[in-house]
Formats: sequence, structure tokens, C-alpha cells
Amino acid sequence: MTSSDSSGAAARYLSFEREQWAALRAATPLTLSADDLESLRGINERIDLEEVAAIYLPLTRLLNLYVAATQNLHKASAAFLGTLAPKVPYVIGVAGSVAVGKSTFARVLQTLLARWPDHPKVDLVTTDGFLHPNRVLEERGIMNRKGFPESYDTRRLLQFLRDLKSGAEEATAPVYSHVVYDIVEGEQVMVRRPDIVIVEGLNMLQVGSPDGSAVNEFVSDYFDFSIYIDADVNDIEEFYVRRFLTLYETVFQDSDSFFRHYAHLTREQAEQEARRIWRDINGKNLRENIEPTKARASLMLNKGRDHRVTCVKLRRL
Repeated sequence: MTSSDSSGAAARYLSFEREQWAALRAATPLTLSADDLESLRGINERIDLEEVAAIYLPLTRLLNLYVAATQNLHKASAAFLGTLAPKVPYVIGVAGSVAVGKSTFARVLQTLLARWPDHPKVDLVTTDGFLHPNRVLEERGIMNRKGFPESYDTRRLLQFLRDLKSGAEEATAPVYSHVVYDIVEGEQVMVRRPDIVIVEGLNMLQVGSPDGSAVNEFVSDYFDFSIYIDADVNDIEEFYVRRFLTLYETVFQDSDSFFRHYAHLTREQAEQEARRIWRDINGKNLRENIEPTKARASLMLNKGRDHRVTCVKLRRL
């Protein structure tokens, strides 16, 4: 374990090489099977049980300790005030670029945390559901900026998080379909007083308002712990291109797919289109909005080009 460096944001983190971090697993048992992992794996995501043992198990051990400490703090506060402590979920934010592996990471983390006896109810919500519907994006002329901060209904996302943290009986989130590339009208996800909620999305650590107006409330204000998944930008571009080509061969062939117009392209044309989208949209969003927020995370996971985590940085308390 080393201090990241002596100045700037890096000084706020302790840095662990893969082997150092893996040793912090201690006696935490591996509760996932190979079949479990296969069902949780995303498109082109390379993850095996060794990765789970080395990276996820130390993290779940740390989070289990943090959750217990936070619950005790709520009880202490309630005892001081002479009130009953409402059940308030521990909220974990997961941020990072498109194609860096956030969704698989969040699903595996959810499954592992739910197998700890102290917090069996763990829900996962993605911020895709809080994107404005396509018709709204088209009306505002920002369809080509989908995924940028201004494309989200931030007010609704903040209300969802307020409901969670107020101890409400339930909080609701919209549903998003990656096939039709839009919000599913009339469908909602109900979150009913979980022990832990994982909220996964691109701009989770963003501060400031998309329209430049003054704001005093941010999504990250509601996180108890936040995780940023990082990799070299050139590697992330390759992750994206590989994923696009896999979708081109599968989902894009579906007649219901929003992207079915790509089905007629040759593979070479599909790769050219993927790189154009990365250059003009996803890469730009990463550089301008996502990557600048990573120093606000409680923990950073750095991936190599094989999708395996090489380094973990834990923010000092």
C-alpha cells in the first residue's frame, strides 16, 4: 500500500496494487459459482472467479464494514434525539464511461453484497431510466447528446434519491429499454426499503447544472460510497468498438431494435460507424463530463486492456 502521491487529488487516496488489494479479502468466502457469474456477465466483459476473489471480495468486506458503521451512526443519532431510527438504505454510486464495464460490475457487486447476512436486500437502479424520453430529446435538439448531463431528468433522479434517504416505504424509477433505445412508457421499478441500493450510471459524480444555473444539490450528495471504474481512454474506445460489433451481429439484427438500420452495413462499415460515434459522442462525453469527476469517488478501480483490474485507489477518510 502506498500514498498515490504527495500533492493534489492523488494525495487523498491510498493506492493498492492488485496483489495488495487481493490480500485484504482476509477470510471473506466466495459465494458465487461459475454459473452465477456467467448469468451476470455483460457483452464482451471478461471476468472470472479469480477476478471476483481478488477485486470484489475485498471490496464487499470493506463495504460490509462501512454499512455496519453507518447503521450504528444512525442508531446513535436516534438515541441522542430520543427517536426511532428509520430504515434508510446505504447508497452506493457506480460511475464511469460507456463500455468500461459498469453494468457487469454493479450486478456482481449486488449479488455478492446480498449474500452477506446483515444486508440481504440489495437493489440495483441504473440512471438510464432517468434519461429524458427520445421525443423530449428530439424537441430540444439534443438527441445526439444522449448520455450527456443535459439529457437526464436530474430533478426526477434527485427526487428518487430523496425518497430513498428519507426512509419512504417505496421509491419509483422509470424503466429504459436498450433495444428500443428509449424509456418504456408506463413501466416503473419499485424500490421498497432495501438495505443497500446501488445506483449505476455515466454522470453519477457530476457537480453543477447542465444549463449552467446555480444549484445547491447534487446526485452524489446522496451517496454513502462512490466507485469510479477507470481505464486508459484508448482501451475504453476498443472496449466500445468490440461491444458495438457484437451488438451489430446480434441485437441490431432484431426488427424491434432502434439500431436495426445498422444491420445492412458491412463489418468494416460497422467498425467505422462505431469509431465515429465514439469520437463525436461517447469519447467526447468521457473527456468533458465523466473523467473530470473521478477524483470525487470514494474508490477508483483501474482496468487494463484485458478488462482486469490492475490497481485500486481508496480515498482516505
